[in-house]
Amino acid sequence: MKPDQLPLAMRWSAQQRFETFFAGDNGAALDLARRAVTDADAPWVFVSGAAASGKTHLLIAACAAATAAGRRAQYLTLRNLPDAAPDAIRALGGSDLLALDDLDAIAGRREAEHALFDLYNRGKVEKYAFLFAASRAPAQLGIGLPDLASRLSACAQAPLKPLDDAARREVLRARAAARGIELDDAVLDWLFARTGRDLASLIALLDRLDRESLAQKRRVTVPFLRMLLGGPA
Repeated sequence: MKPDQLPLAMRWSAQQRFETFFAGDNGAALDLARRAVTDADAPWVFVSGAAASGKTHLLIAACAAATAAGRRAQYLTLRNLPDAAPDAIRALGGSDLLALDDLDAIAGRREAEHALFDLYNRGKVEKYAFLFAASRAPAQLGIGLPDLASRLSACAQAPLKPLDDAARREVLRARAAARGIELDDAVLDWLFARTGRDLASLIALLDRLDRESLAQKRRVTVPFLRMLLGGPA
């Protein structure tokens, strides 16, 4: 199944929208991603940042916004396509917006790099908009094809800075409120003292808390967290 054939609900998670992206110090990256959707003359964008910094969120949000505007969008992560990456890359096309995630996975792999180089050049001819994402900037990825590294470096660069604890708390509280869950300061203090602080882990934990609190018809409190996750008060 090609990426553009996936059902809409599977492609664009409702939790990953521009409106739910907490920009913090990353407002410039958010603006570039928005422009890629709305402005035909906008530069192509290369988003870089550590794990759980919001790269995939921005790419999915751009695809969702493009779809809502009546444009065709495709998203592909290269992380889980180690063998079929060249074929998967070549299969893309025919859309207004292409979002390619986890470019780290093909760095140093000759055939995949050439496939991406060809897709890049085809996009120039066929007028696609591109969003790329990787953990590091193009020059630091270890790409072996100089022309590809040069073209990716020519994109508008959107490095993402990690959110600090205060921002992560605000994101988690807002995500919880959208689900009808109140996380008071005591609950957040307990969570941040005893669980992983990267945003992806916290959001995954919130999913679990949502399910368990509904199943047990209990509010999310510190005693509830101790019962569910263990640990002292």
